[in-house]
Amino acid sequence: MAAGQSRSSNQLVVPQANAALDQLKYEVAQELGIQIPQDGYMGFMATRDAGAIGGNITRRLVQIAEQQLAGKFTR
Repeated sequence: MAAGQSRSSNQLVVPQANAALDQLKYEVAQELGIQIPQDGYMGFMATRDAGAIGGNITRRLVQIAEQQLAGKFTR
C-alpha cells in the first residue's frame, strides 16, 4: 500500500486533518525511536510499537484539545 494511504475503516470527521494526523504519526514514531516502513505497510511492525505510537498520538490530541478548551474559557 502506498505511503499516506490507510486500510482503516475509520472515517475522519474532518478529512482535511488527514495530512496533519499522518505528520503527527511520523513525529511520534521518531520521538519513540520507532522506524515506520517507507512503503507505508505496517503489517510487519510489532504490535507493541504500533500501540505505543497510537497511545502517544491520543495523549497528544487530548492535550491539544484541553489547551484549546482552556483557552476558550479564560477569555
